[in-house]
Amino acid sequence: MVDDSAFMRAVLKDILIANGFSRVYQAGDGSEGAAMSARWRPDITTMDVAMPGTDGLHALKTILAEDPEAKVIMVTASHDESLAQEAMRLGAKAYITKPFDPSTISRTLARVLEQAMK
Repeated sequence: MVDDSAFMRAVLKDILIANGFSRVYQAGDGSEGAAMSARWRPDITTMDVAMPGTDGLHALKTILAEDPEAKVIMVTASHDESLAQEAMRLGAKAYITKPFDPSTISRTLARVLEQAMK
């Protein structure tokens, strides 16, 4: 997961573990997240949009250039519809706005992984 908020990373980590993910990698900005993705090739990545340094959209492009099959879910406080559309156009599999209910993350994880298996 990639988020500049340590609190949000902890929340997402708990949700991912509750959904059966045993190895959860964390990054605090987009460039670290892209490097993490290239090294570990996670099953799924959650990505904040607004972060200092490399933002989530740039990191999304970098990750997908390295691994076109990467599954990235944008999880952000931004309710800007144009950002959501841009993220989806670039290849994000879903766009979730904060605050969220943990079940929203769980359902989205299941849906994205299910779609990848088709």
